[in-house]
Amino acid sequence: MKKFLLSEKDAPTQWYNILADLPAPVPPPLHPGTRQPLQPADLAPLLSGPAIEQEMSTQRWIDIPEQVQDVYRIWRPSPLYRADRLEKALDTPARIYFKYEAVSPAGSHKPNTAVPQMYYNAAEGIRRVATETGAGQWGSALAFAGSLFGVDVTVYMVRASFEQKPHRHSLINTWGAEVFASPSMRTAAGRAVLDKDPDSPGSLGIAISEAVEDAASHDDTKLAIGSAMNFVILHQTVIGLEAQRQLELAGDHPDVVIGCVGGGSNYCGLAYPFLADRLTGKHTGTRFIAAEPAACPTLTRGKLAYDHPDAAGLGPLLYMRTLGHGFIPAPIHAGGLRFHGDASTLCALHDSGDIEARAYGQNEVFSEAVRFARTEGFVIAPESAHALRGAVTEALAAREAGEPRTILFGLSGHGHFDMAAYDAFLAGQLTDHELPQREIDEALADLPAG
Repeated sequence: MKKFLLSEKDAPTQWYNILADLPAPVPPPLHPGTRQPLQPADLAPLLSGPAIEQEMSTQRWIDIPEQVQDVYRIWRPSPLYRADRLEKALDTPARIYFKYEAVSPAGSHKPNTAVPQMYYNAAEGIRRVATETGAGQWGSALAFAGSLFGVDVTVYMVRASFEQKPHRHSLINTWGAEVFASPSMRTAAGRAVLDKDPDSPGSLGIAISEAVEDAASHDDTKLAIGSAMNFVILHQTVIGLEAQRQLELAGDHPDVVIGCVGGGSNYCGLAYPFLADRLTGKHTGTRFIAAEPAACPTLTRGKLAYDHPDAAGLGPLLYMRTLGHGFIPAPIHAGGLRFHGDASTLCALHDSGDIEARAYGQNEVFSEAVRFARTEGFVIAPESAHALRGAVTEALAAREAGEPRTILFGLSGHGHFDMAAYDAFLAGQLTDHELPQREIDEALADLPAG
């Protein structure tokens, strides 16, 4: 294994905004009531002013506040590794690199956006935020950031993950935040789900509905968002910007960039700085692959349409690949990827052919995660294992073709809270969830009309 490090003085001081370089504008978010393009005033009750401004901005570079940079320095720049032991195990001529985001206090890439969101809210005098979380990585990150800026945090955690990963909510509590299994009895959206299905495993769409309702019904509370929105992706581009400089240190450039995808912020944060080179003609040969779970295959089997990001239909209509806002994914262990839609920019770039998508089952991604642990030493999150599976597929293709290939994948978080899932895999008890087309069709039947 080889490690490529940047000094703090080489850390990015600006975020990159891909909206400046897209070949065509993305259809705008729509107000859920009027169906007219969303205006900044529509978001003001929920988001901080800078978040709204960044969401709407087409400016290519946006400065990172010094106070945010100061917190980033706790763990950024994060390391880039070359997985030479994995390369040897695969007997491949490919060079495999991974950007390791698990060095943050919360153990994932999520603080990259949690910190600026909490900084902006604190600067506006907001005392409390509400949010959703799938596997708990985002909830952990927001609790961490809230503790730094003196903002109270309420987290609605998808019930399947709440039960699978009890130490995630312990971590959230340790940083001073409160966390509730979703669907909960605290909101009308949660109660409506439980009335229909008292044993509902929950979904990110349901948890988002609860967080939106909580924020909208309290004057002192704003909403924090963990993925999919433009401003969230913007904050995550520190990942790819650093990786570009680190690959320059390695004297290399990626032929393919791979990451796991739920809402899309992790992968977009890694890929978009490299994709900018493709869109502007600087490096046109790089391919981009988004890896998602077969149990929640938004890009590979979803429909491109306007849909709500939340189950209750409280949020704006976003133009995206969707399985339907009422879709309830199977309770796979990659809880952070159990989202019915994806970021609009990601979906547009997938539709244009700039980004490929592949779907993988639980057992094949855990098989790769175990091999990775036994070669490189890192025990990784189930979400990240999807990116790893994509990287191994490319490395084996390079072996078959007998040609070198430079592969970069995003390792978004560690798997230290996922050992129950590893136990199940090692015992041969992990289930692959086959998703019938009928279930997708039923969920898509409830797409908003028009």
